[in-house]
Amino acid sequence: MLTLPTAGLLKERFPGVRITFLGRSYTRPVIERCAHIDNIITLEELEAKKAVSILGALKADALVHVFPKKEVARWSARAGIPARIGTTNRLWHWYTCTHRVAFSRKRSELHEAQLNTKLLAPFGINEVPSLSQLAALSGFTAPKSSEATRSWTVPGRRTVILHPGSKGSAVEWGLDNFATLIRSLNAGPYTTIVTGTQTEAEHYRTVLPLDHANTIDAGGRLSLHELIGLIGGSDALVAASTGPLHIAAACGIRAIGLFSPRRPIHPGRWAPIGRDAHALTYDPACERCAAGQSCDCIHRITPKRVLELIQYTRA
Repeated sequence: MLTLPTAGLLKERFPGVRITFLGRSYTRPVIERCAHIDNIITLEELEAKKAVSILGALKADALVHVFPKKEVARWSARAGIPARIGTTNRLWHWYTCTHRVAFSRKRSELHEAQLNTKLLAPFGINEVPSLSQLAALSGFTAPKSSEATRSWTVPGRRTVILHPGSKGSAVEWGLDNFATLIRSLNAGPYTTIVTGTQTEAEHYRTVLPLDHANTIDAGGRLSLHELIGLIGGSDALVAASTGPLHIAAACGIRAIGLFSPRRPIHPGRWAPIGRDAHALTYDPACERCAAGQSCDCIHRITPKRVLELIQYTRA
């Protein structure tokens, strides 16, 4: 999701540009919803067919390595794409790229979405946009929710999605906290929908109270396309630093992210960006996190604090 504003920035500066996105097939349902992307080629397609011929047939003027892969760098060089842009930090970029931009993601104070725009310097785009500017450039719209998920929306009740898992990509808030939050939501005017993969669901079902009439267990039941539609038609989503959190932010619903302040996974780098996006930490100045030590301070973000943010009404 955080690469989409980069495409939006290119479209803003060069309105006639056509953008092809190269990515894994599982990202297609997300990328298809971005107005700035004109074409999608999956890495699986390139790996299964003649990648150099496919890339050459695009007649592209430039390729930007936002998430660098050595194979793609080699294919694009062999395809003769005139401008191939990478960073100075990858050894293979020195013999596969024509332009190399010097910056460090690890040491930077910038957000990931802002760091991605650094790679546009060879196009004359040198200023770093604000997060609000980038949020407005995502070009993302959710599909309509499916008939099945629409039936979960009850008039007069706000729909809140809880996504407890992270597939190991983030420090998690803890199922006990989610269980407490679910009980609080059940006492109010909310329909709570719990989402996750089948594997995640098998784990959270051992802890979470899912037997209430106002709680729906959607774990393992939705395709990514259906999940995006569900998120777009809901009022709020609560999760750690995961894909669904960033989708919620791009959809413009209340996206509540739960973060550890430890670098490089802190919210300054990975917070959701959107008109109603929020990032919570327990202690932004946590000494253990600052020292890069293992820490569970994220677990001390109280369910009450999250509930208050769900309940908060913007002026």
